[in-house]
Amino acid sequence: MKKLSLLLTTVFVLSLTGCTKVGSDAWCENMKEKPKGDWSANEASDFAKHCVFK
Repeated sequence: MKKLSLLLTTVFVLSLTGCTKVGSDAWCENMKEKPKGDWSANEASDFAKHCVFK
């Protein structure tokens, strides 16, 4: 049980460190690599605003 808790905590912490600010160069690069079919409507709109029409 302790191992499972440790694993879940580690995954949660690592997921927080992977966040980037919307519109940053790193975010734009991540979105370019992400399949377009996996984008949400908000992500597509943000990508257009921040990465295409700077």
